[in-house]
Amino acid sequence: MTATGTRRPGFGRGAAAIGLAGLLLIVFILAPVAQIVYEAGRSGIGPLLATFADRESQAAIWLTIVAAAIAVAFNAAFGLIAAWTLTKYRFPGKAALQALIDLPLTVSPVVAGLALLLTFGTRSPLGAWFAHHGVPIAFARPGIVIATIFVTFPYVARELIALMSDQGRELEEAAIALGASTWQAFRRVTFPSIRSAFVSGVLLCNARAMGEFGAVAVISGRIRGLTDTVSLQISNLYDDAQIVAAFTLAGTLAAIAIALTFARRLAAHR
Repeated sequence: MTATGTRRPGFGRGAAAIGLAGLLLIVFILAPVAQIVYEAGRSGIGPLLATFADRESQAAIWLTIVAAAIAVAFNAAFGLIAAWTLTKYRFPGKAALQALIDLPLTVSPVVAGLALLLTFGTRSPLGAWFAHHGVPIAFARPGIVIATIFVTFPYVARELIALMSDQGRELEEAAIALGASTWQAFRRVTFPSIRSAFVSGVLLCNARAMGEFGAVAVISGRIRGLTDTVSLQISNLYDDAQIVAAFTLAGTLAAIAIALTFARRLAAHR
């Protein structure tokens, strides 16, 4: 009993809750990750290194890095513009625009991939136009980039919109009233206050982009050595009973995701 007469939660209940959370964390997170690491390393360092020497795996790794980099750059720029527009201005259709930004979170990645395939496939006017001009989208690398952008579209914007909505417009309006341009107000007032949220959103977007499977699998055509990302290559290797190679790539992808997650939490804490 405290001085104000309120009762604090008992330590036993808190310990039970912590123990249950820890058990679930071990069963559903730590144990699967540990199993991936074990399967990748149990045959020794030779087979593990051979995975990265394989040309198809190298092509998948490079394509994943390029697609993720383009998607992150695009969504980082869009996230800044969208957050600034939605939080600093009032205009008709604002709620609809926010709903559209969140749409990729509610659509199945497979459905998203199918929608992109129907939009950019050679049977559609848009896809046929691109193919006619030598830039095929479906079953090619540009389609993978577009699919990756689509599934990671909301992550940076959502991080920034939430923070900038709480901050309001007073500081920017004060800076503009004192003679600053809109760009100067953004660069010197707005961005420094949202830098950590921006970094957090970028890291989350990157982690999601590198691990995407469903939408990419549909629009890529899964052409080995050409349109396979790391996630698709893991599936190929596992189907071919190349277990060590599959788990090596899976472990690498998991390690990158874990590192990005911890970096994001550090950025959010700061």
